[in-house]
Amino acid sequence: MPVQPPVQPPVQPPVQPPVHLVATGGTIASTGFPGARRASRDGRTLLADAGVTDDVEVTDVETAGSYAMGWDDLRRLHAAVTAALDAGAEGVVVTHGTDTMEESAYGLDLLLEDRRPVVLTGAQRTADEPGADGSANLRAALDVAADPEVRGDGVLLCFDGEVFAARGVTKRHTLAAGAFGGSVVHRVVDGRVRRVSHPVRRPALPLVAADPPRVDVVAAHHGADGALLRAAVGAGARGVVLAALGIGNAAPDVIAAVGEAVADGVTVLLASRVAEGPVSARYATGGAALVEAGAQPVGEMTPWQARMLLGLALAAEPEDPRALLAEHLT
Repeated sequence: MPVQPPVQPPVQPPVQPPVHLVATGGTIASTGFPGARRASRDGRTLLADAGVTDDVEVTDVETAGSYAMGWDDLRRLHAAVTAALDAGAEGVVVTHGTDTMEESAYGLDLLLEDRRPVVLTGAQRTADEPGADGSANLRAALDVAADPEVRGDGVLLCFDGEVFAARGVTKRHTLAAGAFGGSVVHRVVDGRVRRVSHPVRRPALPLVAADPPRVDVVAAHHGADGALLRAAVGAGARGVVLAALGIGNAAPDVIAAVGEAVADGVTVLLASRVAEGPVSARYATGGAALVEAGAQPVGEMTPWQARMLLGLALAAEPEDPRALLAEHLT
């Protein structure tokens, strides 16, 4: 009787680690204390510094400060996050400089439809500085990204044990470990993720290959006129975000410049330079006049995030972004 060959077990595909790390640099990747700091550590080094022994896949997009980032960096970051999710990651952590982390977080939130967690984190102190906070922030972000209860919350920002919704998060201190404020969605306590609130998700915007048209932020201030707003339009801006005074006010010549810009086809969004609270057309010669001139209030969104929204909306619908904006300004 012929001998039957042994039955070979089916080949199992490699197990995809549950969380993927996308590293971009920033203070968390920097050393040089007490002198000039420079980003130099890659993602694998950050994991080792944090004592992470789990098998985490790593993509190094760049190792730089976020103060130099632009639209191309957002596209490359989006591509790296999307590739990690397409490969089967259950969540993605992005290490990022804090200077523009709020813009990148909101930009990704505007562009991603996937329900799996994407969590940005970083540090206020370099790895070789007393009181370095990067490793603790990274471990907390990994816990958040691996938690199935976080699915559907959109892009998040994890810092100093608090987890914020991308929309509305803002850096509020240049040095403190608790650098960010906004809508708290979770807290990380003793390694456990505890829900605080449920963020509202809005439809994703399409990502186009070309850079968005120029969008500038112009701040109102005591004694301001419309010169800077007119200069932005003269420089080619197709969108302007006015960081207005108080609840959304500005001087008469600024209001006149807004009306001129809108008449020339420039989209103007009305935000406030104040850190917290909404804008409103409360005052007849202030916010009400700005709205009558064509400015569109952005609610409680920061000027910097309003610029991100307006740029991506203009890139997708350069002739008339009003419908896309309406979905995100309510």
